[in-house]
Amino acid sequence: MAQKITISGSDKTKILVVDDHPAVIEGIMRALEKEPDLEVVGTAPDGLQAVRQVKTLKPDMVIMDISMPNMKGIDAAHEIKTWKQQIHVLIYTMYSDREYITSLFRMGINAYILKREPIKELVRAVKVVRDGGTYFTSGVRKVLQEQLDVLTMGDLAEVRTMQNGIAKLTVREKEVFALLADGLIPKEIAERLCISPKTVESHKYNIMDKLEVSSVAQLTKIALKKGLIELRNYAPV
Repeated sequence: MAQKITISGSDKTKILVVDDHPAVIEGIMRALEKEPDLEVVGTAPDGLQAVRQVKTLKPDMVIMDISMPNMKGIDAAHEIKTWKQQIHVLIYTMYSDREYITSLFRMGINAYILKREPIKELVRAVKVVRDGGTYFTSGVRKVLQEQLDVLTMGDLAEVRTMQNGIAKLTVREKEVFALLADGLIPKEIAERLCISPKTVESHKYNIMDKLEVSSVAQLTKIALKKGLIELRNYAPV
């Protein structure tokens, strides 16, 4: 059953806490009550009651789990954001599934914190969101970055192969890589770097081997994929 809590203080950030485990709600409330500018105005044990409480209590912020009875957190978040986009939704869950993270991110949630993190991480997220920011713990940021790479560059396996290959390149190989991508031939690269054409060819084949490609054209394609590497950091002037 939903619990309504009346606490005075109109200038405080009003928070609704939603979780189907009373112990979790109690832990969150204990952590938040230490903050004088935060106020828990209510709790709910599932997504359905969360949506009802939001419309009744009009909180500034909702801290919510994903897996709950009656209505899942992901559906409740959608309902809340559809009803009023300005309400901040913070997901506090044990689930780090890519599908959940990316769906909720696209929905416009303001934070995603994993329950394995210390409770102070949740309090920090609340303050960051209150001040207009977004907050995603490191594991969640990694998933989001991988998803961004997929959208920018293609298949996740291909992206990881490229990233792993580039990480293996030496500084000299990165210099050669940058110049090959700029269209220079081995002789021109040799003159630019004051090394022999034979050494350039050796670097080229090492680069192709590490990146698992078979042509300079493929190297250029990799170089043009934004966000993968900044070639200009390695190309000599």
